Amino acid sequence: MPLLELKSVSIGYGHHPVLEDIHLTLDRGEIVTLLGANGAGKSTLAKAVSGLLRTSSGAILLDGAPIEALPPAERLRRGIAHVPEGRQIFAGMTVAENLELGAYARSKADYAGQLEAVWALFPLLRQRKNDLAGNFSGGQQQMLAIARGLMAKPKLLVLDEPSLGVAPLLVAEIFRLIVALREQGITILLAEQNARAALSIADRGYVFEQGRIALSGSARDLLNSPEIAERYLGVGGAAEAVEAEAAALAARLRNVLFPAAGGT
Repeated sequence: MPLLELKSVSIGYGHHPVLEDIHLTLDRGEIVTLLGANGAGKSTLAKAVSGLLRTSSGAILLDGAPIEALPPAERLRRGIAHVPEGRQIFAGMTVAENLELGAYARSKADYAGQLEAVWALFPLLRQRKNDLAGNFSGGQQQMLAIARGLMAKPKLLVLDEPSLGVAPLLVAEIFRLIVALREQGITILLAEQNARAALSIADRGYVFEQGRIALSGSARDLLNSPEIAERYLGVGGAAEAVEAEAAALAARLRNVLFPAAGGT
């Protein structure tokens, strides 16, 4: 039985459909990535899994039990933690206070042990536990957002665009962290625009286009797919055409600005 399963799920805002007829599975211990351009529906799906958006139709199953009618707090208690796009940490609160809020659905008996586990993963946060979160860099805030999600002791962690607005060196660190979390037994649903980085650590992927799943398969197959390479990895025929067009434009500009001497 998959840990998470979506059956014929459709989601919209009011009367405007965003995702239609989505079928998706996530097995225990997997990293599954959702790929696609801006507006393709990745964040919408992440919000639907955690309960921040209601489905229009279809079923969402966690451990085989339907959860599509449950509110976000109850889904959190059942093991789904959502780290949203843009981090959304509480800037005017300290690191320790942000983490305490992340554990609100857990019993007090669990709190100390889980906090110690999070400190072990994020030693910088321990060192700066009394600092205001708003004084952190974008990458440090993303680490805090992930740590806050882990305070709920989830079995499924939904990560929405964790590399967005983060310096390249810290992006690599975040993806190493995601792999380490999987090794600790946490299942990961990763919505990510950085297709190459996401596929390099994922087991499987789903590609969203115009509100539907256009492609799915193993991460290795998707990385080796010419279609994926051309659209999302910056290589292939489309990228070569863009480069050729840019070179032709540069040549025309040189001819206008620096015409060849002669005939005068």
